[in-house]
Amino acid sequence: MSLSLDPTFTELTSDFVCGTRDITGAPWAGKSGIHPIEGGAVFTTNGAGPHNVQMFVLAPDGTVLTALPGYWNSEDLALELDFAKKLYQVWIDPNLSLETKRFKFVQMHMQHIVDHPAAMVRRSQMQGFDKKFEAKNRPNSDTILAKTGGDPKFGGFQFKTTDVIMHERMAAQPFVNYRDFNVVAFSDYGRPKYDKKEEGELAPPPTMKKAKRHRGG
Repeated sequence: MSLSLDPTFTELTSDFVCGTRDITGAPWAGKSGIHPIEGGAVFTTNGAGPHNVQMFVLAPDGTVLTALPGYWNSEDLALELDFAKKLYQVWIDPNLSLETKRFKFVQMHMQHIVDHPAAMVRRSQMQGFDKKFEAKNRPNSDTILAKTGGDPKFGGFQFKTTDVIMHERMAAQPFVNYRDFNVVAFSDYGRPKYDKKEEGELAPPPTMKKAKRHRGG
């Protein structure tokens, strides 16, 4: 994740209280090999690894304002944090009914897709192996923009960018408390397991036994 980089770091330290939850064994958790704690982070595309990491932005009462699946560029993450603060103002507005708040939630999430900068959209391309998984296993997935005109490597499908997928799926769960939020439906796209064969590479070598010498009779 990009939490230690600005502008995200300043945003988080100024306006948010941060916490973590271990999702090992959760029904939506994926697997992608070994990630040592001391291992360095790498830059990748927005939304990569949606089964491994989900970042929720909650109101103090646990209501989900927005959530981001997988890795996100620091600049783009900061933009989404600012957006969450706007959603929070809607949530705490005493002059709005719950129905109106949820209506505005959907409107705001869908409009935010249109407002995303071009650079953010470019950083939000779904990874190739995730596209292959979706094309092969989920030809009617909400991640697919069109079934023709795309790269033959991905079944000819055209795919939505992850920033679009994220906001569309958030719009389907307007102002839901975290305990009731369907994390499986929100984070489930692409391969649930990305096996880089790291287990074998990092496993301790087998015990070597000295061969016995046999003398000829």
